[in-house]
Amino acid sequence: MRTHDTLPPPAEGEPADGTARAVPEPEPDRPVDGLCTALELDARQPLPELTAAVTGACDRAEARADGSVVLLRLPDAPAGTRAWPGAVDIQQINRWERAVRRLERLPALSITVASGACGGPALDLLLVSDYRIGSPDLRILAPVNDGHFWPGMAVHRISRQLGAARARQIVLWGDDIDAVRARDLGLIDQLADDTEEAAHTAAVLMGRISDRELAVRRQLLLEAQSLEFDEALGPHLAACDRELRRLAAAAAAAAAEPGGPAGAPGE
Repeated sequence: MRTHDTLPPPAEGEPADGTARAVPEPEPDRPVDGLCTALELDARQPLPELTAAVTGACDRAEARADGSVVLLRLPDAPAGTRAWPGAVDIQQINRWERAVRRLERLPALSITVASGACGGPALDLLLVSDYRIGSPDLRILAPVNDGHFWPGMAVHRISRQLGAARARQIVLWGDDIDAVRARDLGLIDQLADDTEEAAHTAAVLMGRISDRELAVRRQLLLEAQSLEFDEALGPHLAACDRELRRLAAAAAAAAAEPGGPAGAPGE
């Protein structure tokens, strides 16, 4: 049963068709060398506004050509933001999870810069990023309500990325994770004193390889932990066939160029 296809009635004030209320437009891009679609998350915003901001960033990233990068800035969250998601309903949670999933599957590569306290919505975005940069003061906060870890898709991603044993320690005990441990666990890839410089360097390097072909490899990685070999073989063969055709087309295009292999002197 696909439980997400049947949702409870909308909460008071929500449109009957399940769409989000109109919310303010997200801040415009702050591109790095013309490569990035940037989003700075304000964890104090209501969930519908956070969802709209992530959706808007996805819209802008999909409108750009290959080679684009999404840069997510997760600044220090204010005190008292450990509890998540607050007074919301299941429709709002569903829309948020779908927006985060869309970000996770974008053709563009994503870079996240996290500093200070990182929990709730910031943790969700950190977990779906391709490259994660943390400041030395980074502290990942478990999203806990009355002593219980919020049972959203962060639980699923933590388990898939870290394995059941390490995930159990985090989810059941709800301990904070400092920057060094986050790096050791693989929750972040780089610790940097100058996170903006690190993000700039990563954006330049990743922009050279960010395209739909890389998105195919990412999807294969995501599926590898849940599919048996025989189930995974079909998607991998399809990806291999796609790559062979891409390489053949590139070789044909190079041969057609003046001075290319087909037109080289002496042939």
